Amino acid sequence: MKLLKNFKGGVHPNYEKQHSEDKPIQVLPAPEVVVMPLQQHVGAPCDPVVKKGDQVLMGQVIGESSYAISAPVHSSVSGTVLAVEPRPSVTGRSVMSVVIQNDGQDTPIEEQQNPILKSSDPNQRIDVDGNLIRQAINAAGVVGLGGGAFPTAVKVTPPDTSHIEYLLINGSECEPYLTADQRVMEEYPDKVILGAKLLAKAAGAEKIIIAIESNKPEAIKILEKYAVPNEIEVITVVTKYPAGGERMLIKAVLNREVPSGGYPHEVGVLVHNVSTAWAVAETCLTGRPLIERVITVTGSGIKEPGNYLVRIGTPFKNIVEAAGGFNGQPERVLCGGPMMGLAQFNLDVPVVKATSGVLILTEKEAQKYEPLPCIKCARCVDVCPVYLMPLKLEAFAMNEMWEQAEEYGAMDCIECGCCTYICPSKRYLVHYIRLAKQEIIAARGKN
Repeated sequence: MKLLKNFKGGVHPNYEKQHSEDKPIQVLPAPEVVVMPLQQHVGAPCDPVVKKGDQVLMGQVIGESSYAISAPVHSSVSGTVLAVEPRPSVTGRSVMSVVIQNDGQDTPIEEQQNPILKSSDPNQRIDVDGNLIRQAINAAGVVGLGGGAFPTAVKVTPPDTSHIEYLLINGSECEPYLTADQRVMEEYPDKVILGAKLLAKAAGAEKIIIAIESNKPEAIKILEKYAVPNEIEVITVVTKYPAGGERMLIKAVLNREVPSGGYPHEVGVLVHNVSTAWAVAETCLTGRPLIERVITVTGSGIKEPGNYLVRIGTPFKNIVEAAGGFNGQPERVLCGGPMMGLAQFNLDVPVVKATSGVLILTEKEAQKYEPLPCIKCARCVDVCPVYLMPLKLEAFAMNEMWEQAEEYGAMDCIECGCCTYICPSKRYLVHYIRLAKQEIIAARGKN
């Protein structure tokens, strides 16, 4: 029996993939009105470059920034700008947004960049200059679609002192319920491969490894057809949450450890999500910017779970309607999965680049608990994939001991939620660690 790649810690939640894993991707029509937040990425928010009353074209830049770490935002439809104002976002905060009335024409911008690839053949040799690929990715506003939303053009431009040996394509999709990445791998494997090659060329990576969890046998089978000795390899990792975390994946696949406070490029690796690779291929083949993505709409609280290709800026209420509406009274709506997803209080919030799914839970699924005193069982320590002591960090946060929390590695927490999941006392460990991280960041900003 083949030994699966593994890592220390993690948990085995109910994966609940059966709701949507066999549902082909459907194209969701663009809504009548799109809401385009100007902060959809890690880094500096964009400034609006349009105003109320302007006519915009599909793919037109509507927000941009002069800062190095940022990504432009493009209109996902053609139409009229109704407003440029703060609107609720999936983060729970109001974000400056461009609201556009869709004219239903999808008229593309004429000045759209020209495609840099002439062929969609995934087996082709990438002869395009790496700088040109980076420029195309940057102009298209591509960011990490696995949830991190770090600007991709910045990520594939590591410091000159770094030597990138491996490009690791993350096909784990370890978050329960979500199946968008799985469907992308099964339906668009050629573009996943092509995008991976483009990313590797841009970063100067020597070899591509596609890592997929063992619970996706069809995706593994399909992508293995593209394996090339010493160039592209498909590796199966153990089905365990959070196998898709960068550090976990690097440790499991390559047995390399990213140092505390460090980055993957320091150990010769870059990690990109499969949907990011797909988006890069789409951009380089069509010249279109990132204005749509595949998401999963799932959970027992929705009538017709499935996977949908949706325009960025589509309100959640439109997505719920497209999936048949609520199945009874929903208890909770999440942007993302149950482990790391953000609870929503307003269905007017829009899909953004980092939205991987919309999860609707029933009262039975979203059980509420009153936390009990910590019994010092250390289960949270056992499952923490980055070797932290969550019970200590929670105690520091509850007592506003931010310096001690930082000393104990709070900033290394990836907020996966394993500690909260495993805790027999049902304590809100990850919530307090997240609070500590926010306070540490705020204190750093004052110094």
